[in-house]
Amino acid sequence: MARPRQFDERDAVVRATDLFWRRGYNATSVRDLGAELKLTPSSLYRTFTDKHTLFLRALDHYRATDSAEAERRLDTAGRPVRQVLRDWMLWLVSCPSGGESGRGCFVVNTATELGTADDQVRQRTEAAFEVTRQAVRSLLDQGRRNGELPSDLDLDAAVELLFTTVLGLRVRERAGHDPARLTTAIDAALRTLT
Repeated sequence: MARPRQFDERDAVVRATDLFWRRGYNATSVRDLGAELKLTPSSLYRTFTDKHTLFLRALDHYRATDSAEAERRLDTAGRPVRQVLRDWMLWLVSCPSGGESGRGCFVVNTATELGTADDQVRQRTEAAFEVTRQAVRSLLDQGRRNGELPSDLDLDAAVELLFTTVLGLRVRERAGHDPARLTTAIDAALRTLT
C-alpha cells in the first residue's frame, strides 16, 4: 500500500521555482532540489517524474504569477499611458518581492540559458514574450485612441522597441547595473512615443 504524500506539492513547485530562478536549470541538480524541497530523490521522481518536468512546472508557476502582477500594473485606472509604462518598466528592474536584487526575470534567464535547445521551454518562453508584447500593444493602442499618443504611431515598431528594451533591462538588472542608468534608458525609450 502506497504511503500518503507528506508534503504540499504546490509549495514544492514554488520552492523549486525559487531555486531554478536563482541558479538556472543547468546549475541545479536533483540533489540541490532534494535539499531545497526536503525530499528524497525517489519522492521527487515519484511526484514530478524528473528534473525537466519539475522545471516546466516551475516555469509555468512563475509565468502565471508574474503575468498576473504585470497585468495589474499595466491597468491604466485613469493614469496616463506613458506613466503606466514607466512605472511598469521601473518595477521590472526593481528589487523583486523577495528583496533579492540581481535575479532578473526567470523567463528571460531561461531563454538566455536554454535558447532554442529545448522545444518545450522555447514554447513557454515565447508564449510569455507574446503575452508581454500584446499587453504593451493594447496599452499603446489605448493611448493612441484616447489621444495621449500620436494617431500615426507605428504600433508594431513601438511594441518591438519597448519589448526589446524590456528584455535588455531585465538582463541588465540581473547583471547588477545601476538602477539610475536603467531609468535613463526607460525614459529615453518612452520619449520615442511622440
